[in-house]
Amino acid sequence: MPRILLVEDETDIAETVRYALEAAGFDVDHAPTAGHAEAMAMPGRHQLAILDIGLPDMSGLDLCRRLRRHRDLPVIFLTAQNAEIDRILGLELGADDYVTKPFSPRELVARVRVVLRRGLRQDGPAASAGGFEHDLEGRRIRYRGQLLDLTRYEYGLLAALLQRPGAVLSRAQLMDRVWGDALESGDRTVDTHVKTLRAKLREACDEGDFDAIRTHRGLGYSLDLDRDAD
Repeated sequence: MPRILLVEDETDIAETVRYALEAAGFDVDHAPTAGHAEAMAMPGRHQLAILDIGLPDMSGLDLCRRLRRHRDLPVIFLTAQNAEIDRILGLELGADDYVTKPFSPRELVARVRVVLRRGLRQDGPAASAGGFEHDLEGRRIRYRGQLLDLTRYEYGLLAALLQRPGAVLSRAQLMDRVWGDALESGDRTVDTHVKTLRAKLREACDEGDFDAIRTHRGLGYSLDLDRDAD
C-alpha cells in the first residue's frame, strides 16, 4: 500500500488522521515538525505527503519546496479556515488538494485516494505515456523509441511536465521544481529551455509542425499527449 508522510504538530489531529489512514489500509509516517519530516523523507519512501501549513519550525509551504527539490511528490495541505493567502501560495507550488480545518478524517482519506488515483505521478523505475518512456532511476527519457540527448535542465523540465501530463504548470512552479538550486535564474530561463526542448522533440518525431509542449499565455506550459493517442 502507498506510504503517506503526515506532518502535523497538533497531536489530537495527527492521531485522528493517522488512525483514519491506517484503517483505510495506508502506511503512515507521522512527523510533528518539518525537521522530523525531512529526516524521514528518503527518496521513493512516500507516495504522498499531507502537510500542515502552520508548523512550529517551518512553514508547510517551505517544507513542500524542500521535499520537492529532487522529486515531484504529491501534496495535500492542511490549512486554517480563513488562510486564503496560504491557499494561493500553495496553488503556485502545485498543491494537489487542500483540506480546511476542521475537517472530516473520512473526507481527507477520500481526497488522498483521489490524488493517488489520478496517476499523474509515477515512481517506478520506468513510466510510459503518449510516446514517452521515462527511466526515472537512470534519468533518461525516450520519445517514440529514440533516446533524447538532454541537458540537466532540459531533462528536469520534461520530467516535471511528464509527472503531470495535461496540467498547466506556471513558470514559477517550473522554476521551483527544476531550477530551485539556481538562484540567479529567471522566468526567461524556462522559456529558453522550452524552446530548445521543443526542437529536440520535433527532431525525434520528425514532425516540425507538432508541439508536444503547449504554451498557455499568462499561465504556463503543459505537455500534450493527445496527438499520440490519435
